[in-house]
Amino acid sequence: MNDVDRAKGLGDFLKSRRAGLHPEELGLKMYGTRRRVAGLRREELAMLAGMSVTHYTRLEQGRSEGASDAVLDALARALRLDEDETAYLKSLARPSASVRPAAHRPEHASRSARRLLESMAEVPALVLDRRNDILAWNRLGHALIAGHLDPHAPGDPAARPNLTRLLFLDGHFRELYRNWAEEATLAVASLRLVAGYHPDDRRLAELIGLLVMRSEEFATRWARHPVRTCTSGTKCFHHPIVGDMELFFENLLIPGSSGQRIIAYSAETGSPSEAALRLLSLSTPEFETPEPEGAGLDAPNHPRPAL
Repeated sequence: MNDVDRAKGLGDFLKSRRAGLHPEELGLKMYGTRRRVAGLRREELAMLAGMSVTHYTRLEQGRSEGASDAVLDALARALRLDEDETAYLKSLARPSASVRPAAHRPEHASRSARRLLESMAEVPALVLDRRNDILAWNRLGHALIAGHLDPHAPGDPAARPNLTRLLFLDGHFRELYRNWAEEATLAVASLRLVAGYHPDDRRLAELIGLLVMRSEEFATRWARHPVRTCTSGTKCFHHPIVGDMELFFENLLIPGSSGQRIIAYSAETGSPSEAALRLLSLSTPEFETPEPEGAGLDAPNHPRPAL
């Protein structure tokens, strides 16, 4: 993300949140009946945040050099931002210095992470990078999420599936999630947060550009600037083989892996979902995952340029 894109992103985010607030909700007096803008005016928000209109206008124009924590926290309180949204605001207003990599090096799941997945025989599990590329999955993880895809695809960077891309562009995923619209909104909100933390990630920018161009549903959600992270909870599936399941999920960050994580799914003990998951396991053949080229024991922990 270059400086122009970052400035526009900051301005668009502030405008979207300002438009979502109304004076009467905040105890402000209304003068007249006609307002030219939806939500709060700039001067109203500046007053609530305890800053000058000129200072706030500079921020909305993306001119955020030197913005302090105190100023950004005051603005976040005035806009009623939650923790994720506040972190996103700060990442846009004060992007950390980063070094562009000289050349892209494909990521791989380490051998130890892949062996861990294989040992979780009764638990669907995947290794994802920060862009939601699937770096590895175990037999049951593949069967749950994408049994229609080549089980060896995660090992090939050129053919590697991406969960967010599949969610918006693959018909199987629209049928797989019983509450697809909620899943889609959460995926966009999570991607927004990651993009704010990694403004110079070229491959992430390419993914977002692809989805904006090819999915109107993604583009519409992206324009609303949702921001949210979700590390655990439940997901409701309608699996083509075993039917409806409600599964818990947990994201486990892999230390020293540049944002790689394991996502694992489980069912309530004694529930119909547990029975369905067991049936899926019995109906799924084993497959051998070849060693990805260049993926050694500690591949994710090798020093590398920030992406």
